[in-house]
This record gives sequence, structure tokens and C-alpha cells, in this order.
Amino acid sequence: MRAVATVDPELFGREDVRAALVYGDLGEVYRLLEQAGVSARRIAALTAHSAAEVRQIMNGRRVSDVGVMGRIADGLGISRKWLGVDLFQSEPAPADVEQREPLPSRIDMLRIEEVRASTEGLREMGRRFGGQAWLLGRIATRYAQWRRVPAPKTITMLLAAALAEMYTEAGWAYYDQGADGTVCFVNAQRLASAARDSYEIANACWHAGLSWVRSGHPQDALTLFQIAQLRLRKFPPGPPTPGSLGADDPRLPTLTAWLSRSSATAYALLNNPEQADRCLAEANEGWQPRDAFERASADLATAEIQLDLGRLEAAQQFATSAVRTYDEEAHRRGRILAELLLAEVSVRTGDSQGLALARHAIDEVNELSSMAARRERLLPLAAALEAHPGPESQELAQLAREVAVTRV
Repeated sequence: MRAVATVDPELFGREDVRAALVYGDLGEVYRLLEQAGVSARRIAALTAHSAAEVRQIMNGRRVSDVGVMGRIADGLGISRKWLGVDLFQSEPAPADVEQREPLPSRIDMLRIEEVRASTEGLREMGRRFGGQAWLLGRIATRYAQWRRVPAPKTITMLLAAALAEMYTEAGWAYYDQGADGTVCFVNAQRLASAARDSYEIANACWHAGLSWVRSGHPQDALTLFQIAQLRLRKFPPGPPTPGSLGADDPRLPTLTAWLSRSSATAYALLNNPEQADRCLAEANEGWQPRDAFERASADLATAEIQLDLGRLEAAQQFATSAVRTYDEEAHRRGRILAELLLAEVSVRTGDSQGLALARHAIDEVNELSSMAARRERLLPLAAALEAHPGPESQELAQLAREVAVTRV
């Protein structure tokens, strides 16, 4: 059998191909290869796909299986690291976890609080530095083994709910680092269903939707947001219990508001400003942020929506508010995202401070372990700089694009 010729390695040195690889957009990778003369049949032969599967991926089908992603990288002759596969492979297998640390003799509320505290601690690290996928994946794998320890039903359900929250955070972290977190979101859904916890089911749907909405799938993301909203509308009166969500659950108003705000993002990307405005109004109706992070994050999300709708003045106002509200250290990821957006708007409007803001934001994003920040905010800033006249703006645009395709 004749061997299939490999792809010219120089193709993968192109900026557009490298960017598509770094962001895990296999459909774009395949389209760019085809434009360069690599046929769909040849791509199929190299990656052990059928030609029909290659076309489906080009048309938006997502690839989330780690083994398939590794096979694609190997077939194309590129480093698995470019597709983020190394993030998943860094996790220990369950047997390895058990060998390193024996299972506890019993599971009680102290153990459940340990899982919750670990999730919160890693969430705080993600807010500061971005990412943390490897840590969250490894720790979630370890704690998941605790479900094998016999325990009362209430404890078992509480553990499943705590693990669902951790897997949801892990899925988000994988997305933030440029990998696909679908496997983690699916695990979160299964665990939340086992716990009969409607909040965690909705929370997993919301985060999964967030990972899709600015990755070229706003309609699919909107569907997930709507599913989550339906889960939250059917709950009994009274306080929450281990097996049900109660109307008095203090987490409800915040998640409900965020689902409306995220739906506004999807509608804005789908060019439906009326629905986007309606969802924004719903998000803000009767909702009060619990802390500075929530307020700043709401302002940033609103700034992004206004920018998507072409309302530059409103986007600038909300981005400025977000920059001022985020804590400079504890909320570094969000603050840098807000700075990138503010710089983009300032450049596009011809603000005299635009280039200075852009240079500062480009320098800052290097501190983050976040590929999502590079894709969602740095690349649009580069495009705005390229459209701005003058050598300094062109130099900054080139720098932005170099930083954007550097995997961290």
C-alpha cells in the first residue's frame, strides 16, 4: 500500500494556520489546507477520517475526543501541543491516582468541604492567571474516586454535586487554555444528574455554552443557555435540599441573570439586537452583584455585547467601568480582558490614548495562561490596529498577532 504524502511543514508555519491550530479550530485548519492545495481526500487519509467526516468538520462539527485530536496531530505531522492534547495527557489515570493515594475510609461533610474548597481555590487562581486546566483535571480525577467509598445517600448526592461543580470549572479551564472542555462538561452533567441538582446541571450548561458562544457556535450556545433556564424555572418553594433546588437558593438570582446576559451575547453575535437588548434588560432586572468581581464581569460582558452590536460609545463606557472595578491582582484575567476591549474600542474610535492602551494591554496579556483571551480579545485588537494608519499601529498589530498564536 502506497504511503500518503505528508503535508508541507511550511504550511503550519503560516500565521493563519498556526492560529487555527492553537485555538483548536480544526474546521478552519482543514479549510486552509484545502485552499493551499491539500484535498479533503488527502486530509482524510492522513487523519484516518472519511472524506465525509472531513467535510463535516469543515462545516462546524466539533471534535472533542482526545484520542481523535492526537491522531489528527500525528497524521498532519504536527506537535500534539499545538492542539492542546498535552493538557489532557498530563492528567493521571484513575488507577494511577489510587496507587499514589489510597481511598479514604469514609466520606463525610469534611471531605465534601475539601472538594468545595479545592474548587474555589482553583477558581480564584483561574481568575488571577487564567487556565489551571491541568490542576483541575488532575484533582477532579482524584476526588472522583471517592464515589467508590460507601456512604449514606445524602452524602453521596452532596459529593456528586460538589464534583459536578469541579468538573464544570475544569471544562471552563480547558477551554480557557485552548483545549476542548466538552468531556468535563459531560462529566459534570452526569454527576449533577446523579445528585439531582438542577443548579449544577444548569451551571454546566451555562459554562459549556460560554465555551461555544465566541467559538463560532452562538446558536448552539443559545440552545444550552435556554436549556439551563428551563432547568431553573422548575423548582419547588422553600430552601434547597441535597436532592432538589429550592426557590430560596441564594445562587439562583446570579445564575439566572448570567444566563440572560449570555443569551444577549449569543443574540448579538446572531445579529438580533432586539433580542439582545431584551435579554440584557432581563439580566439587570432586580439583580444585584454580590461583589466587585460580579459587577466588573457584568460590565465586561455588557461591553462585549455593545461592541458586537456596533455601539462603540456604550462599549467604551462599560469597558472603562470594568477596568476600574476589577481587582488588579485577584481578578487579573478579567481586568486584562477589559483592557484589551477598551484598547480596541479606543483604537477604532481614534482616541488619542488608543495606541498607548493597546501597547499596555498587549504587554499584560502575556502574563495570562489564557488562549481564550488571545483569541477573543487580542485578535480583534490586532485587526483594529491594522486598520489604523501609521507605523506604530502596524508594529503593534504584528506584535499582537505574534502574542496571539503563542501557546502558554
